[in-house]
Amino acid sequence: MKIPMEVKPALWGAIGGAVALALVGFWWGGWKTAASARDLVEAGSQKAVIVALAPFCVEKFNAQTDAVAKLGDLKKLAGYEQGPFIEKAGWSTFGSDKPNSAVARACADALTTAPAKAASAY
Repeated sequence: MKIPMEVKPALWGAIGGAVALALVGFWWGGWKTAASARDLVEAGSQKAVIVALAPFCVEKFNAQTDAVAKLGDLKKLAGYEQGPFIEKAGWSTFGSDKPNSAVARACADALTTAPAKAASAY
């Protein structure tokens, strides 16, 4: 098939415009592919689970009778050892047999960075 000479510049312009539109849309326009949108949703949902469950983990930790001693033990550990300490004790296990390591790390961070509970003022 022979394309008339008058149509060729319009076709090349349309192709160039489509490429430019795609480049601008994906780089500066905020467009996402289905895979990258799915990855963003998964990351957001995992963060939401951690935010929702970490306070329950802290509450489980504080509910034990020797919480002050355990908190001292936890604070003595290196940062990379604190999450596994919480996991082994079972405070980051919710709804399954396996503890959630991300919740354990968030729980350890919350416990070690929170101000110490003041003794009763009364």
